Amino acid sequence: QVQLVESGGGLVQAGGSLRLSCATSGIIFSNHHMGWYRQAPGKQRELVATITSGGTTNYADSVKGRFTISRDNAKNTVYLQMNSLKPEDTAVYYCTAVLLRSYWGQGTQVAVSS
Repeated sequence: QVQLVESGGGLVQAGGSLRLSCATSGIIFSNHHMGWYRQAPGKQRELVATITSGGTTNYADSVKGRFTISRDNAKNTVYLQMNSLKPEDTAVYYCTAVLLRSYWGQGTQVAVSS
């Protein structure tokens, strides 16, 4: 059974930092491309950052220079380091694993107060 479990969300003041983690099981993690998406209330889910199985990263323009995605294949875990957080970063953050199909976690709430 494939599981993706996000953690690390919470409430933080603008300018603060959070580190999200997504622990996976049931997949060959090193083969999968990993990503973080987010969905704010009333908005569509949007891409935040991705990292390929080879370690190539990609970011949404809105988070470039503030967020860093990384992966630890030994721990089957992908991370999202979020710095200089803004109120507009408030959303539920979802982890995804992609190879032949996509798997999704349940999400973790991030709230940034002004």
